[in-house]
Amino acid sequence: MNINATFIGQIIALFAIFMLFAGYYLGKRKTKTPILTAIAAFLTAFVPLFAIIFLAYLVLKDDIAEVKE
Repeated sequence: MNINATFIGQIIALFAIFMLFAGYYLGKRKTKTPILTAIAAFLTAFVPLFAIIFLAYLVLKDDIAEVKE
């Protein structure tokens, strides 16, 4: 089975988009800077091991307490 570079690039692009949305969603719940978290998640998608570790960190992190007035 041959896998060409275009196919690998498409898989990485889809994974990067998934990481962008997952990072933003978890960043809204777990941090005060969701956009920065989403950017970091997007960048880690290019090294999948780092991306999995980053997602695991965000999932295991406690939610931030919301200030209710």
